[in-house]
Amino acid sequence: MHTKLLLTASIALALAGNCFAAVKDGSYTTTVTGHNAPLTVTVDIKNGKISDISVKDLESPGVGKVAIKQLSAEIKDHQTTKLDKISGATITSFSLLGAVKQCLKQAGAQGDEFNKPLPAADKSPIKDNADVVIVGGGGAGLASAVSALRNGASVIIVEKLGFLGGSTNVCGGALNASGTKYQKALGIDDNPQKHFEQTMKGGHNVSDPKLVKVLADNAPSALLWLESMGLKFNPKVGAATGALFQRSHYPNPAGGNTYVQVLEKQLQKYGKDKVRVYLESRATELIMKDGRVVGVKADNHGKPLTLIAKNGVVITTGGFGSNVEFRQKVNTGVWKEADLGKEIGCSNIGVAAQGQGLQLAQKAGAELIGLSDIQVHPNGSPGTGLMLDIKTSGRNRLFINTNGDRFVNEGAARDVLSKAVFAQPGSTYWLVQNKLRYPDENAIDLLSGRTMRDMLAQGRVKKAANLDELAKIINVDPNRLKAAIESYNKVARHEVETDQFGFKANHTDDRPMTEGPWYVARKVPTIHHTMGGIHIDTGAHAVNANGQRIPGLYAAGEVTGGIHGANRLGGNAVADLMVFGRIAGKNAAEAK
Repeated sequence: MHTKLLLTASIALALAGNCFAAVKDGSYTTTVTGHNAPLTVTVDIKNGKISDISVKDLESPGVGKVAIKQLSAEIKDHQTTKLDKISGATITSFSLLGAVKQCLKQAGAQGDEFNKPLPAADKSPIKDNADVVIVGGGGAGLASAVSALRNGASVIIVEKLGFLGGSTNVCGGALNASGTKYQKALGIDDNPQKHFEQTMKGGHNVSDPKLVKVLADNAPSALLWLESMGLKFNPKVGAATGALFQRSHYPNPAGGNTYVQVLEKQLQKYGKDKVRVYLESRATELIMKDGRVVGVKADNHGKPLTLIAKNGVVITTGGFGSNVEFRQKVNTGVWKEADLGKEIGCSNIGVAAQGQGLQLAQKAGAELIGLSDIQVHPNGSPGTGLMLDIKTSGRNRLFINTNGDRFVNEGAARDVLSKAVFAQPGSTYWLVQNKLRYPDENAIDLLSGRTMRDMLAQGRVKKAANLDELAKIINVDPNRLKAAIESYNKVARHEVETDQFGFKANHTDDRPMTEGPWYVARKVPTIHHTMGGIHIDTGAHAVNANGQRIPGLYAAGEVTGGIHGANRLGGNAVADLMVFGRIAGKNAAEAK
């Protein structure tokens, strides 16, 4: 009996020692729910180990796709699925790890052979220093970093997400600039003064005109600055949702991640002695000395970081659109009569839009202004608020309510559009487009950066051959739907100058919508931008309530206030972060 027990124990130990014994070589595939769409994951097993992971996905460039690449490499390197999720791409991370586990189970994995924890991370404190420390590695942070580097400074970027680019990665990418060669080629007459006036009007005339003038005057040179780095713009100038004019320039390929890639490539040209990036690192405090901001304290999953700035600190942490409690607390402005609670989603990356940069600046003495100026966008996807699928940007798209009627001037400002949606049954509507916007279902769309074929495959966009079929899909009276579309077409054909909602066909893309196929998706309002924030002057210096500069502190992008007033024009956000990001980086680099 004793001999038998020893033999059994010896066999068990041998099997335990060979942790891959039960796994069969081969390729194993599964499909799981992702963030944007299903992920199809294939895991290859060779000699009992994970040799390759391939993924078919429609995740966002710069976000979900980065998480897939990083985690796939870590799984192969460490032969384990017990890994931390990538901050800012939690859903994609969770989906990928779950899919790999399913594939391993198909291969015969049992127990914890591919679920071993990594060795404990080193928690030793890190101290580092540079001329300029930038808090937040989104679009404004990257623009500030490149600007500071080009002006001779060394730079540290501290970013709480697991990747650079922040919510700029998932924005539409429209950049408003006036008098450009692209506008001139299309016969569009525009200038900075017109851009200034429309920005003031669109913001309900509560913006700081000095800041707006800097934005309008410097947007054209910001566009040229990006081109000098190799960024390509689509020659077709559009009008982002609520832009009020045809001055929205889109990168090629479309989407905000294109800006991020171009700026990241610029960083890569400098060595580690000039630029260092700390990811997964949340700034917790600004370091003050004799009334001056001289650095930043941060935390990297329990590892303390002390980052000293010789010249200055630039805060570029974005807005607070995903901080439900805070946005409800300050919602006393344009949307004071609306419930901006948890039922309303946010188009930005949730963990990136919490408003922590505002708290850091306020503790250092900076004034916060315009916090009640919150922007609601009409292009949200039900359930999440993400701006997926067909877009409200551009022209030749109709807002149709659940009764089958148009209900708003489709060329109006964003607050007008969103308020009109809130007034509809169920606070929802159908966004309707046709062959004009998608003449080729296999071509990449200028505004979404994706093909109609991919959008249809996901199921949120529906296709109809004609208006009768479309009416069945959205469950409305076909005659009522046809009458609604004809009211739009009369203006597009210039049979009338304007319709009952005030729509005018004053865009070079305006055409009658008559020919199928038709495409439709349901939309809801979503929190998109918070216009209030750190009070800055025209040099991107943070100032206190008396207008005095906080020595050593700068800010740029959505974390600032005063530029967009009570309503931001579509296409002005990218212009803002590029214009003021450049200014903040330059001034911080040259500070004494």
